[in-house]
Amino acid sequence: MTTHRALSSTRRLTLGVLAAAGLSAALMAPAAHAQNALDNILKAKEIKIAIPTDYPPYGFVGTDLKPQGLDVEMAQYIGTKLGVKVELIPVTSANRIPYLQTQKADLVISTLGKNPEREKVIDFTAAYAPFFQAVFASKSLNIKSFADLAGKSVAVTRGAMEDQELAKVAPPGVDVKRFEDHAASISAFVSGQTQAIATSASTAGTIMVKNPNLQTEYKLLLKDSPNFIGVAKGEDKLREKVNAIIADAKKAGDLDKMSSKWLGRPAGELPL
Repeated sequence: MTTHRALSSTRRLTLGVLAAAGLSAALMAPAAHAQNALDNILKAKEIKIAIPTDYPPYGFVGTDLKPQGLDVEMAQYIGTKLGVKVELIPVTSANRIPYLQTQKADLVISTLGKNPEREKVIDFTAAYAPFFQAVFASKSLNIKSFADLAGKSVAVTRGAMEDQELAKVAPPGVDVKRFEDHAASISAFVSGQTQAIATSASTAGTIMVKNPNLQTEYKLLLKDSPNFIGVAKGEDKLREKVNAIIADAKKAGDLDKMSSKWLGRPAGELPL
C-alpha cells in the first residue's frame, strides 16, 4: 500500500511538472510569436491592414467601387514605406480589434481612439490623424471665428458632444437649432433649414460625399480626439517601425497633406 501511494505521488508529481511545463510553454508561445509580425511582413512582401469602408471621409467605397479615404491612404502610405504590397481588409467597429488579436490583420487603421480598456488588449502607435467635432458650412459662407456665427443658424444634435462643445463657445445671436438625432440634424442642414452644422468629421464627410453640390467645408474646431493605429500586443518591432514612418511623415508634412485632403484641415500637433 505504501509503495502504491509512493508511486501515485511520484506520478502526480511528474504529471504536475509536465502540466506546469505545458502551461509555461503555452504562456511563452505568444511571447515567442510577439516579435515575428514585422519579419513575416517583410518576408512575405505583404501587409494586411484593416480599414473602414462605411465611414467617410476616413474610409468608404468610391464610385469605382474601390476603398478610399484618409485611413485607406494612410494604409497604402505605410505599405509603400515598408516596400510591401497592401491587402486592405474591410472591418467594422465591432470586429476591428478581434481581427488584430486573431492575426487576420497586421495593423488596424480604422478611426481607432485610444483608451485604457483597449490598451489592455492591443498596443497603439503614435497618432496619425485627427478625429474631431467641428462647425461645417458652405465654402461661400464666411466663417473665420466663432464670433462670425452670430446671426447664423447652426444645426446640432441635442445632447451630443458637439452640442456640449458648441454651447461653450457660441456667441450671443447665434441661432442654434437642436434636433433629436443625427439624421434630423443632417436633413436640416442639407435641405437649407440651417446655414451650418456642428457635427463630427465622419458625419460631415458623409454629407460631403453624398451632397457635393453643397460645397461643405470645415470651418471651426470644437473638439479634437486623435486616431491611432492598432498593433497586436507585444509586436514592438512592428509598432516601432510604424512609429518611425509616422514621425517621418509628420516631419515631411505628409500627415498634414492627407488630413487637409480628406478632412479640410491639417493634422496639426498629434500625441505620441
